[in-house]
Amino acid sequence: MRELVRTNDIVLVSAIGALLDGANIHHLVLDQNMSIIEGSLGILPRRILVHEDDSRQARQLLTDAGLGHELRPDE
Repeated sequence: MRELVRTNDIVLVSAIGALLDGANIHHLVLDQNMSIIEGSLGILPRRILVHEDDSRQARQLLTDAGLGHELRPDE
């Protein structure tokens, strides 16, 4: 799995999830339920991960959607 985006913006997480779903790219959102522990303050960032085989396509999709600046560095 490769980390695509790390953000505190839950609206961005939702938008990226919708883009990936629309392109049939399976993804995971990690740390989504940590808000229970942190008290819904939005301090802990959510991480969006995709399978390594889908990473290039997912990165291109987000770049084309104008979200390239949100991408984590590709390692």
